[in-house]
Amino acid sequence: MKYIYSDGSQSMIDAEAGTTAMLAAVTNGVEGIAADCGGNLMCATCHVYVDETWVGRLEERDEIEDEMLDETVCARTDCSRLSCQIVLTDALDGIVLHLPEAQI
Repeated sequence: MKYIYSDGSQSMIDAEAGTTAMLAAVTNGVEGIAADCGGNLMCATCHVYVDETWVGRLEERDEIEDEMLDETVCARTDCSRLSCQIVLTDALDGIVLHLPEAQI
């Protein structure tokens, strides 16, 4: 998977299916994912913008995630997701996630 920082630099990491994009970022030292609540869907500090080519491959966001996205520091878009809610699968191998300028 690829994380693209707001300055255009990138981090490529390998992650196992079944883990979340948030946990993969945190355990691999990706800067820009604060994950203050540890993936419990109680904050919005793991906000990412899913690359448009990948958005349609994700499950729909549920009502709680949708509400939490209203609390992000950087502007929410149609591609906004909380990375703690993106469970990686073989179908998401290679997913591209753009990081906002700030989380907190």
